[in-house]
Parts: sequence; structure tokens; C-alpha cells
Amino acid sequence: MSAGEASGDQHGAAVARAIRARRPRVRLLGIGGGEMEAAGVTRIAGLDELSVMGGWEVVRRLPFLLRLQRRIERLFAEEEIGVFLPIDYPGLNLRLARAARGQGRPVLYFIAPQVWAWREGRARKLERCCDRVLTVLPFEADLLRKYGVRVDFVGHPLLDAGLAPEREGGPPSSDGKRLVGLFPGSRAQEVRHMLPVFAEAARRLARRYPDLQFRVARPGHLPEALYAEAGFPTAGAREVAAGATAALTKSGTITLELALAGVPMVVGYRTTRLEWAVGRRLVRVPSIVLVNLVAGAPIVPELLQARLTPASAVSALEPLLDEGSPARRAMLAGFEDMRERLGAPGCATRVAAHAIELLE
Repeated sequence: MSAGEASGDQHGAAVARAIRARRPRVRLLGIGGGEMEAAGVTRIAGLDELSVMGGWEVVRRLPFLLRLQRRIERLFAEEEIGVFLPIDYPGLNLRLARAARGQGRPVLYFIAPQVWAWREGRARKLERCCDRVLTVLPFEADLLRKYGVRVDFVGHPLLDAGLAPEREGGPPSSDGKRLVGLFPGSRAQEVRHMLPVFAEAARRLARRYPDLQFRVARPGHLPEALYAEAGFPTAGAREVAAGATAALTKSGTITLELALAGVPMVVGYRTTRLEWAVGRRLVRVPSIVLVNLVAGAPIVPELLQARLTPASAVSALEPLLDEGSPARRAMLAGFEDMRERLGAPGCATRVAAHAIELLE
């Protein structure tokens, strides 16, 4: 199993538990984090070693990534690997999938690379190097089938995480204050780019609304020191989402988590000028927000690159803080429609069934 990010570690752990429930003696090796390890996966490398973002970060870590790739390739050649199960993270996992297929190992790719957003040529790589691809977004399967990929939609793993809204506006804290969550990302470089803007927006909101408090979501593999300058307490993403009235967040899977938890949000994203200039020419979708793409409508506002400022973030968040506002109610209604489109619970069990079928 190979996961390169915190969300992949969570989903990989669920799949590992589902496999072990049906085949307790199966040996699981993997690239991942603490959740996969707790689920019985013997780790080969950890998330802290793979937390890279953007061209320069990749170049800087290239020697390590190449050594890791060669180490995994030796495993495919020398060990009794019955199935290779890459989880998202296509930069490394597509290369490992090709190596596994070259050694005659079955490849089950879980959470397909987002070829619908950019680099559609990766679909051809999936067809060549994967026995089966499992998608978690409803519109992906039809696109991949056009390239001859053997594909199955298994529903989204977040539906199994118990992310249901418990009450309107989120539970208040013990002192009666409402919580606003800040979700600047799971990679160090993302946090450096976005947390200063998110934190300044939070300070401005705090001056206008004394009943608000703020908390920053921090993944376990990133150090607390990275967040010190922001001046707000940190906690795990699930803990922050569970109590939040609203959120300011980066794009990515976290937007689905917040939507499923019933947390209205504003999405902001910022990177280097060079990477933004390259990315905007490659991305072919009308929105970078997964909630909007799944729903097929602009439910969540997005502030990208130069448009992400403390002032714009405050302006977009303010209407969502009022429980009776039309903007908040419309967004929550859109979240319900999106939830229905994500399929049925039981994703990890279905992935495990595919893995065991290939194993046998």
C-alpha cells in the first residue's frame, strides 16, 4: 500500500482494517502515516518524508524519492507481493504502479489521479499499468472508461467517517463562543503560503465579532512551530470541523469533509507566482473546489492567488456566520445534494473486496 498524504493515510487505514477483517493473516507493507501503522501496516516510509508540494520542493527531495522508488521496486522483484494498492499521490504512485506491473504484480489503484482536472494523458498510464482503478468521485469512471481503463466507482470514503452535521451552527464552546476553523493544508509549503492570510482574516473577524474564537487544523506530521506565528491554538482537522460554525480552508479533500460535516466554508488558495502561472494554463475545470465539482454548481466561494487577501476572506465569510442568512442556508442545502451524489457508505469494504479478489 502506498499513500503520500494525510487523507490517503486515513483512507488506507480503513482499507487495511477491512482487509484484515476478511484475511487476518495477510501481510501489509506500506508507505503511509500513523493511522495505517495502527491498522497493521508495516511502514517503509512516513508522510513526513513525502510532504512535498510544487516544482522546487520536488526537485529538492528528488534524491530521496528516487531512493525510495528503487527500494519499492526491489520489493516487487524480491518479495511475495500479491497486490500493489497505491492510494492517490500520482507523482510517485504511477511510477511504482508501472514497476509493479513490470514485475507481474497486480495493481489496484484506489482514488484515481484527477485526470479530469489536468494531465488527462495520465489516463493512458492508468490503462497500461493498472489491473483495476477505483474512483471515489461519481463523474470520474465514465471519463476513464473512454481510455480503456478498467474502473469501478466505490463511493467516497468520507461517507464512512461519521461526518454528519449534529446541529445548526456547530456546538458552542463552554464559554458560549462560536468556533471558526482555519484549514491551511497538510503540507508545510501550503501552510507557509496560506496561514498568514488566514490568520490575519481571523484577527479582523475577532475584532468585529467578540463571540468568535479560532482554531487552526494541524496534521500530526507537521510541527507545532510552523503554526506559532499565527497565534491561534491548533487541533486535528476532524476535531476542528466537529465544532466549527464556519471555516476558511484550502482546496482539496478537506472541502468534502467540511461539507459532509455541515460546515459552511470559503476556499482560498495561494502558491508561488511561477507555479500559479503554470497551473492556470493546465487546469481545465471551472472550479478547484471538489464540493462545487461534485454538485455541478458554484456552492462554495473560492479566492485564488491574488484574490486571496484578508479583506476578501472576511467579506466572504461574514454572511456565513449568521445562522439565518440566505447565503448560509443555500450552501447547506447544496451540501445535502452533494452528499447524495457521493454514493453509499462502505467504500473501504468494497476496496478490500477488490484487493482480495486480485490477491486470490
